[in-house]
Amino acid sequence: MASTDAGADDTLDLHLPEEFVALFGKEGNDLAGAETPRAGDDLLDRVADWGPVLTPVGVFHLAPVRVGQHVPLISRWMNDPAVAAFWELTGPESVTEEHVRAQLAGDGRSVPCVGVLDGVPMSYWEIYRADLDPLARHCPVRPHDTGLHLLIGDVADRGQGVGTTLIGAAADLVLARRPACTRVLAEPDVRNTASVAAFLGAGFRFSAEVDLPAKRAALVIRDRTPCELP
Repeated sequence: MASTDAGADDTLDLHLPEEFVALFGKEGNDLAGAETPRAGDDLLDRVADWGPVLTPVGVFHLAPVRVGQHVPLISRWMNDPAVAAFWELTGPESVTEEHVRAQLAGDGRSVPCVGVLDGVPMSYWEIYRADLDPLARHCPVRPHDTGLHLLIGDVADRGQGVGTTLIGAAADLVLARRPACTRVLAEPDVRNTASVAAFLGAGFRFSAEVDLPAKRAALVIRDRTPCELP
């Protein structure tokens, strides 16, 4: 279920509208030189406040990563060969920590999260602004398009439909909590047929194959339906 991450270091150098700068506090704050945003602040309508959602497999919650609490577990997942084949973050905990800290120290365009199911951390997610991501260099994106990267941590949770259910739940959360967002995107490696199938099973549609720097990706899209209009 893993999806190769586009890389937190490779972000578009875009001028951010004033409405985004306002998220970070005092008037005149230079976002390009700002330090880590206040806890809960991001460019994704405060993922930390999205709250839990009831799914057929249990109560699901996206909890923003806390380095000391979550990195050891995420690192263990990253060293699973099935995950490593697509995320390429094997090695000591410091490798995962560096990857996560790069996002936490950014401007909030990508928020790393642990997926918690019935109180148990069981997956890793990156909720990101696709329109502010390197993905925008390779395919058409719309303002506020929101992307998902994820991996299911434990083998017991894979191949049982859990990933498909949680992808659908995460997409529902994005569209419910981000009124300006009209589409949820993902770009799993085309070789990761299980991941592609999970997204399609969760209501995403196949859009195109896209050549990205680190992979050939299947661009899949979940559109906001008329009944989901804010």
